[in-house]
Amino acid sequence: MPCRLTQLFGIQFPIIQAPMAGVQGSALAIEVSQAGGLGSLPCAMLSLEALEAELTEIRSNTTKPINVNFFCHSEPLPQADKQAAWLEQLSPYFTEFNLDPNAQPAGAQRTPYSKAQAEVLAKFKPEVVSFHFGLPDEELLLEIKSWGSKVISTATTVEEALWLEARGADAIIAQGLEAGGHRGHFLSEDLTEQLGTFSLLPQVIAAVDIPVIAAGGIVDATTVRAAMAMGASAVQVGTAYLLCPECNTSSIHREALQSDAAQHTALTNLFSGRPARGIVNRFMAEMGPMNEAVPDFPLASSAVAGLRTAAERQGFGDFSPLWCGQNASGCRNIPAAELTRQLALGVMGLLSS
Repeated sequence: MPCRLTQLFGIQFPIIQAPMAGVQGSALAIEVSQAGGLGSLPCAMLSLEALEAELTEIRSNTTKPINVNFFCHSEPLPQADKQAAWLEQLSPYFTEFNLDPNAQPAGAQRTPYSKAQAEVLAKFKPEVVSFHFGLPDEELLLEIKSWGSKVISTATTVEEALWLEARGADAIIAQGLEAGGHRGHFLSEDLTEQLGTFSLLPQVIAAVDIPVIAAGGIVDATTVRAAMAMGASAVQVGTAYLLCPECNTSSIHREALQSDAAQHTALTNLFSGRPARGIVNRFMAEMGPMNEAVPDFPLASSAVAGLRTAAERQGFGDFSPLWCGQNASGCRNIPAAELTRQLALGVMGLLSS
């Protein structure tokens, strides 16, 4: 089923599996790519050794195109005073779980794309390199392109889409407000500027001359068909893959995804310092999903790490980032390859007509 995007990436189906740090590794990416979609590996939380090991695993198990994903955030200055104040706000929870607030394990470490990571990638030359929160500097971007790799990044507004196109992106992911996980916005922190997928998508398509990938709320063949009918060159799907056996999604997270709780999601900065959509749990309800006291991204992660571990040991996801989009109806415990082929049914008729 040839189209502009499948030809650009060398894939069979215009289905991109969203990179989902913390719940997946190479196994999911391999299965999606083998099935004809574009499997993605989230790399922002991987050490250089882990990055090389995961890419080696992928190249050993598939010759199909893959996508590797990185963040492009600016690292914040140390915020000792703000972190201390945040720990003080969380003190009742530390008392509840009999934890020392000053002896918490490090949280998820998310690093921006760097020269050291580029040196690892150069050995593998992935077909697609995607970014969240903008693009790396020009030197790093040109190096990626010198390998023949295509570059894509996330836009949550028309302004961001134009910015990405002007700086060399080969395609743009139009991320609607429905999407689970971290928002990809980078030009403005004003969440009132964020649009739903089917409001954002046609505006981005009209504004740019490069392919546009729809993301957010797309979970089955019907929603795939709707996005493609509106002019998307491909779709990016995340939440629907969370129950697949190739995902590392925890049992607590899996249970939440299959419960009525998944119908209530919200954007929260409590877990990382940046807005991300997840299922509302006790922590979000009691602290408020968006809290100004939270340290900047990604420094917020360490404060909650111990609470998360303690609660999960008791079988609760009260302090866990239960990432999920607004539409979890497509989540199914089936192999990722099968889900990819089912999603592709939404485009077969459109592309053959």
